[in-house]
Amino acid sequence: MPSYQLTLTRKHTVAEDTLAFYFEKPHDFSFKAGQCARLILIDPPQTDGEGNGRYLSLASTPDELELMVATRIRNSAFKQVLSSLEPGAKVTLKGPYGDFTLPEQPPKSVVFITGGIGITPVRSMLLQAMAEHYEQPMTLFYANRRPEDAAFLDELTQACANSAHCTLVATMSKAQQSSLSWQGEQGYVDQAMLERYLDDLSAPVYYLDGPPELVAAMKKMLSQAGVSEDQVRTEEFAGY
Repeated sequence: MPSYQLTLTRKHTVAEDTLAFYFEKPHDFSFKAGQCARLILIDPPQTDGEGNGRYLSLASTPDELELMVATRIRNSAFKQVLSSLEPGAKVTLKGPYGDFTLPEQPPKSVVFITGGIGITPVRSMLLQAMAEHYEQPMTLFYANRRPEDAAFLDELTQACANSAHCTLVATMSKAQQSSLSWQGEQGYVDQAMLERYLDDLSAPVYYLDGPPELVAAMKKMLSQAGVSEDQVRTEEFAGY
């Protein structure tokens, strides 16, 4: 797999305890929306048992001029060193990897169900589909505890508001603990919520990603609702 040296150009907070990192994109690097890459720290001052690299989804679209990844900042050595990097820092990238991507032949409709930082590949796919004038209906169910935890929520809300083909359904399980006013859906994504926004649950192709427990719960729910297994694509994000 090809290896590239990237230069960090900027970073900023996209949700509470969540940072987005932007890198110069090598001229010969290409990927499909939804894919991931392995980001490797170069001679970090600390490391841990998992080594100096992690697989991270490419949250940027293939058409954007920079490569962008976003991650929750936790106490692991990798995350702490990554969060401390300043513009000009170098990292190594290997990839791209993965087939959690939209098909070449667009299905009749697409539904994304994700939670937390699982939004990163979905951001890439959704915005790329819009850039390519995707005319099939797309619905994004995006679950978080509070609005403060929802990375890219404002950006995606605006993007879907400007598209005749996209519906964003954001839901918060602990909205009462937020310092922000929340007027949207509350609770977890379930069959009743899907039925409020989808005319026929059996029609779309579903993309599920996020924590393993969320993916497993959504797969079970869709199966019980009569959705064929071959209409479901999954990607699990372990070790946030």
